[in-house]
Amino acid sequence: MQQLAPLVKSISDFFWNNILLFLLFGTGIWFTVRMRFIQVRRFGHGLARLFGGFSLNGKKADHEGMSSFQALTTAIAAQVGTGNIAGCAVALVSGGAGAIFWMWVSAFFGMATIYGEAVLAQTFRTTVDGQVTGGPIYYIRAVFKGKFGKFLAGFFSIAIVFALGFTGNMVQANSISDAFHNAFGLPKLAVGLVTAAVAAFIFLGGVRRIASFTEKVVPIMALFYIIGCTALLVINHEAVPETLRMIFTSAFSTQAVVGGAAGISVQQAMRIGVARGLFSNEAGMGSTPHAHALAKVKHPQEQGEIAMVSVFIDTFVILTLTAMVILTSGVLGSGATGAALAQLAFSQKFGWFGDAFIAMCMLFFAFSTIIGWGLYGSRCIEFLFHTDKVVGPFLVVYSFVSILGATVDLGLLWSIADTFNGLMSIPNLMALLLLSGTVAKLTKEFFAGEGAGK
Repeated sequence: MQQLAPLVKSISDFFWNNILLFLLFGTGIWFTVRMRFIQVRRFGHGLARLFGGFSLNGKKADHEGMSSFQALTTAIAAQVGTGNIAGCAVALVSGGAGAIFWMWVSAFFGMATIYGEAVLAQTFRTTVDGQVTGGPIYYIRAVFKGKFGKFLAGFFSIAIVFALGFTGNMVQANSISDAFHNAFGLPKLAVGLVTAAVAAFIFLGGVRRIASFTEKVVPIMALFYIIGCTALLVINHEAVPETLRMIFTSAFSTQAVVGGAAGISVQQAMRIGVARGLFSNEAGMGSTPHAHALAKVKHPQEQGEIAMVSVFIDTFVILTLTAMVILTSGVLGSGATGAALAQLAFSQKFGWFGDAFIAMCMLFFAFSTIIGWGLYGSRCIEFLFHTDKVVGPFLVVYSFVSILGATVDLGLLWSIADTFNGLMSIPNLMALLLLSGTVAKLTKEFFAGEGAGK
């Protein structure tokens, strides 16, 4: 296993850095141009829909789907995971402050991509065994006919089950057990058992319970983290202007590594920042459309507008706050990385509470991701077996994979998860690009009707 890990990592790195990075970024630019900067023109409308539908106890989800707000919080639950803390820290260590600027750039274009994904998920959603369902598998089959379309949809489904359903789940569970073991000394097996039991309880309640969980937990976890980061930034307020200047200047100049002799090139900062941003907000990867397909809205474009907000919250709010906290605290050259770097930043000012704070945030972020990814995996299992009768057994197995993830060394699984994340993106991006004309036409018709007061 130790010998296999470097090989899998090198394959994953080559795939992401030389193929997928350009496909994801290019698709975002294409949708931005094709939709005439939809993320700028309609961002205000997306925010209005978010706050208009805000509720910690909204209408109960049913066989017809969930509310637009519940669909958004389910998508954000999956997007905002341990990568928003640990992943951001790793990006800063390897890409420098300039990587943050390129995260913002990737997120800006990613907002247009995810708009297209949500519109298509709504347009091509269907009903299986009386339950509304949807996602890339259905618009892939719509654009690619015959055996090839069936192969691509099946390939996507298998990739997402492995990427998110098993290896991704184990990674998130491991992050929870590590954080609680380090902060409170709790046994990893015990943390894994509790994680699995709670996840199974939520899943066995179906879409209704998942929607109820995400609409309550996601706003609370986001607010909790935002308040903590803001408090630390207030304490470090004198360093904020210089940090912002450093982010912009480092994005276009070679950076000296803090505590080292080597330098980080502009290309390296760009590559790491764009890859980290796209990996975090999941725009173009084909995961979030499963949630947005379930939203009960009058027009697909309405869910497309609110989907753009999820990328904004993930990258421009959560990831940016993590980066600012680390950079203003001056801990970047400490030798720590991942979640430990964020814990160091908080513990400098808040002592033991800083470690506990990050542990709690890791719990919220990772567990909500487990719930979101479980929903996505169940939709693909449902498609592969053509029935929803396999969903229950899959989710039980999926939940208890958390126990294994909490207790094993995940060096190899990180690379496997990254590889399958990339593989599942290919069919989705192919379908997105070929259906961009459909999205543009539907968008134009919607705006024309809206302008006419329809």
